[in-house]
Amino acid sequence: MKIVCSKSNLLNGLQTVSKAVPNKTTMSILECILVDATNGMITLTANDMDLGIETVIEGDIQEEGIIALDAKIFLEIVRKLPENDIKIESDPSFKTNITCEKAKFSIMGKSGEDFSYLPAVEKQDSIVISQFTLKEVVRQTIFSISDNENNKLMTGELFEIKGDEMQVVSSDGHRISIRKIRLRESYDPKKVIVPGKTLNEVSKILSGDAEKDITIYFTSKHIVFEFDDTIVVSRLIEGEYFRIAQMLSGDYETKVRINKKEMLSCIDRATLLSREGDKKPIIITITDHNMELKINSLFGSMNEDIDISKQGRDLTIGFNPKFLIDALRVIDDEEVDLYMVNPKAPCFIKNEEESYIYLILPVSLLASQT
Repeated sequence: MKIVCSKSNLLNGLQTVSKAVPNKTTMSILECILVDATNGMITLTANDMDLGIETVIEGDIQEEGIIALDAKIFLEIVRKLPENDIKIESDPSFKTNITCEKAKFSIMGKSGEDFSYLPAVEKQDSIVISQFTLKEVVRQTIFSISDNENNKLMTGELFEIKGDEMQVVSSDGHRISIRKIRLRESYDPKKVIVPGKTLNEVSKILSGDAEKDITIYFTSKHIVFEFDDTIVVSRLIEGEYFRIAQMLSGDYETKVRINKKEMLSCIDRATLLSREGDKKPIIITITDHNMELKINSLFGSMNEDIDISKQGRDLTIGFNPKFLIDALRVIDDEEVDLYMVNPKAPCFIKNEEESYIYLILPVSLLASQT
């Protein structure tokens, strides 16, 4: 194989597919990136058997061929080469020369025939949305997935499509994030659980351009994201996601409208007195036209008042401050509405259209004082 391509094209392609290279594996071939210079295209592929990424880059194919190169070494070499054209040449023994200006590296590759290509997925059942929309939906929900592999369902997000509406749900058991978006067309009902890792990596690759689309294909076991010159194939998480409809009661005893930036800044200041692993809650006391936020920790105490608009009863309730911060940070509205029933019931942060809903479980005030 002999190809020539610009450093920027090659580096962008390698950075894209390297997101699917496993950190640890017993199969050394999976630690490689496949360079396939056949069929008139230069295709880069990485695959950890759960997530696979393939992208096409521009370049000149002088001699067709396929080679698998160690992803970490390959990426670091290209990253440190001069900003010029790079020539990659491999021989039948898989010895590969990488040349740029006066720099020349020789590394050993592996047979491309041993590489696990992306699974063939039927591209029939699909939806089309803008890259901006998907990137935003992931940003506004991904923070509340669980990192506990013992509960696999909660390490992913539920994608549910009904007609012209898509609802994306994530939860770690202490909070729920929901985003609803209107689709351009109406589709048959679908419900799949997409791994959080997949969504994180896709989100990083997406340009976020509102003018560019992404096509998402669904099968019983896989989801495929196709955009620009890139294809991402991921296994789905199997199982039945918990039913959230029964948890989304419209009842409330206290409704508060508050300036989002003020509340976020106040909670952010309060966390200066807590450390990682410190489970001291922020105590919120709501009275007419006023919300007092207070925190006590080993490092000291802090309290601050914020003007609010209130309907209903006075209330004192406690929360994990991180959960409030995570939700408030991704809301773009200037003012937010909080709905509460009592100190033991969940708090809802949502807009009137319910295009976003954040449910946060409170912390026991009695336990927080011990």
